[in-house]
Amino acid sequence: MTKKLLGVTFLGFACSILPLAAASDSDTISLDRGWLFRLGDVADASITVKKALEEEWREVNVPHDFQIEQPWVAPSADEMADMSDAGANIKSRLSARGFKEMGGGWYVRTITPDAAQKGKRVLLDFQGIMYYGDVYLNGTRIGGTDYGYVGFEIDVTNKLNYGQENTLAVYANTGEPKQSRWYTGGGLIRDVKLIYTDPQLYFMRHPLYITTKENKTVSIIANVQCTTKENTLKMHLTVTAPDGSVVKDETFDVKRNRNYRQGQELALPPFDVTSPMLWDCDTPNLYTARVELLRPDGTIAAVTSQRFGIRTVEIGPDYGLKLNGKKVLLKGYANHHTNGALGAAAYPRAMEKRIKLMKEYGMNHIRTSHNPYSESFLDLCDENGILVVDELYDKWNDQYVGAGRRPFAELWSGHIQEFITRDRNHPCVVMWSLGNELQSYSDMPYNDFGVTMFKLQKTLVNRYDDTRKVTVAMHPRYRNWETDSLPCDLAKVTDVQAYNYRYMYFPGDGKRFPWMTFYQSEASVAAMGENYFSMNLDKVIGLAYWGAIDYLGESHGWPAKGWAQGVFDIALEPKPKAYYMKSFFMPDEPLVHIAVTDTKGDQMWNGVQTGNDGQSDHWNRKPGTKLNITTYTNAEEVELLVNGKSYGVKRNDIKSAKMRNQIRWSDIEYQDGYCEAIARTGGKVVARHKIETTSPAVALKIESDNPDWKADGQDLQHVRVVAVDKKGRRVQTALGEVTFTVAGNTPLVAVSSGDHNSDELNVTNKRKLYKGSVLAILRAGDQPSAVTVTATAEGLKPAKLKLSTK
Repeated sequence: MTKKLLGVTFLGFACSILPLAAASDSDTISLDRGWLFRLGDVADASITVKKALEEEWREVNVPHDFQIEQPWVAPSADEMADMSDAGANIKSRLSARGFKEMGGGWYVRTITPDAAQKGKRVLLDFQGIMYYGDVYLNGTRIGGTDYGYVGFEIDVTNKLNYGQENTLAVYANTGEPKQSRWYTGGGLIRDVKLIYTDPQLYFMRHPLYITTKENKTVSIIANVQCTTKENTLKMHLTVTAPDGSVVKDETFDVKRNRNYRQGQELALPPFDVTSPMLWDCDTPNLYTARVELLRPDGTIAAVTSQRFGIRTVEIGPDYGLKLNGKKVLLKGYANHHTNGALGAAAYPRAMEKRIKLMKEYGMNHIRTSHNPYSESFLDLCDENGILVVDELYDKWNDQYVGAGRRPFAELWSGHIQEFITRDRNHPCVVMWSLGNELQSYSDMPYNDFGVTMFKLQKTLVNRYDDTRKVTVAMHPRYRNWETDSLPCDLAKVTDVQAYNYRYMYFPGDGKRFPWMTFYQSEASVAAMGENYFSMNLDKVIGLAYWGAIDYLGESHGWPAKGWAQGVFDIALEPKPKAYYMKSFFMPDEPLVHIAVTDTKGDQMWNGVQTGNDGQSDHWNRKPGTKLNITTYTNAEEVELLVNGKSYGVKRNDIKSAKMRNQIRWSDIEYQDGYCEAIARTGGKVVARHKIETTSPAVALKIESDNPDWKADGQDLQHVRVVAVDKKGRRVQTALGEVTFTVAGNTPLVAVSSGDHNSDELNVTNKRKLYKGSVLAILRAGDQPSAVTVTATAEGLKPAKLKLSTK
């Protein structure tokens, strides 16, 4: 069966009506593939797969964001900006939510558990339903979520019909426009699993708590449920080093308290690792702990495994942050959980692409603003040496937590347990953040600027993990806009003083309160450089540039579909200012880059200038135009030439926090030919950047990014197409629409150009060139396949790429 939506072919998968694999083959079964989907409501929740097929519901695979597929909704003529909520920056009804309409959708599939598995304990595990969701089994609601950023499980042991089809249905809803300040997406955005366990002896959810001490001693606590009469449980522990060697292989007898009925945390004897391979940003070494629960006869009742890193994190006012005893400065960004043209769908490959791009430009840090990302994201940060400030909430109120269905006060304790126990073993996580810009809101549970709520939450955080500091991101850092002499009360009780944008208060607050440790939890790209060099880098923890990657939602106004002030566009192409950031994030790598200022940025956001100058780095302009040019460099001096004519040599003003690494050139007359920047240090040329006038585009050029494309149903291939002239040079001024044709078992799931003002949809097979480029994203099928991608555009020679999934 084949369905089509907006020109994109979606392939049907028969697994929606096949029995599940026996639990003896796998204790955890993925339910990601083979769902039927319909946008909107249904008559009742007892929808069946048969009925859905009759109504021609579309077949989809998880992760899936149904909202990204919907049309853009332009503001009506009578919509007015509502600035009563300065933090939300509502320019029109849907400006915060990416100009996508709110609403819900239904997913349905069948599951057929083998009759031989009756008697086992069975769980449904949902890692994320956005924005809220309800789960139905055979027409009866069995659970759901009111906050889709954290996962949950449902015990269906006594609810399944074994040996026959069961209908699993999920309703997902985006919530109302004002229930989020940004684009959230909608649907089954993260993995869904069916889990079998022994009915009497099993591990609880997120069961292991692994800590290391002094970079050698490993302690493991396992949360176990046992309903038998044994006073002692046998657990077999195997720990494997990054190089594959086994560093621990032992069976322990662990005493338990039979009075515990909801699981018991049992500690295994600590042990030392000889010559440990430490985890850090450059060598992210990961160990694996495998714990087996053994029955009295020695057979295995349950198995769980967890990767971890041996490392120490210290945070203090005199040095900021130390990793394994060495000062490390957090150099990173803060962004929402979405993945550009893919929306909120949590594809590991999409997240990996972003992580590797950030490392290429000198970043070592990500703040998960303002909600937990997927666990697969943390896995990737573990593997790539990215330091994470893990954040749970935006505001502590009913508007943004609970989807209007349940109050925040009823939810936060459960969220913290899930959040901390899921993420606490990841070495990449160096600090917990419980919220964002809280003290500026008056409807908080307590009238003390959030102090009581923070203390309550921190107490519960420390119950599940006492190895990390706990903070919240504050803006403003003082009690109100008019009085800024002292930091707010909340800043005096958090473990780390995390200020959004207000780095200028670090020195003064540090003198008055010498125990404070500062972290610039959001830094403005418009003030980039100044907000970095103005800090005492030896003492602060570091910073995270807000919205460094353009994203959907929080638009400053139609036609922009979202935040467009980043240094990378939404299709992950670097803007010129990305090289400025790289110049000081990677000072040992000589760099110079030419940026031509096209527009001045003057936008304000929540009391902060966020408007970033519009810049480009091509040399195709109108002869005689006077240009303002900036050369970004970490060299001592730069010489600028146009067609060989020198406009002089200028020094890098390293003593100025505002001007360091950016040299300005005014009224440079444009002439066809080339513009070149030559950077020197110590009189020697260390870097060059040359941009040339190109001739008209004559062809398309196509490249892919994933040579190890796996046929696992989720892996992605990002295919970049650029327009080139007769010399093969990219033509940034090229126009025209590119159409993609894909042959093979690999659906085309999204296209993007990076143009935030475009009204083109992402879920289609065509896109207009933007700065001479278009990006297409393909999703692998579940069987190896030869794949051919063809890109065509009127008047240009087409490009063809042959690939394969493995």
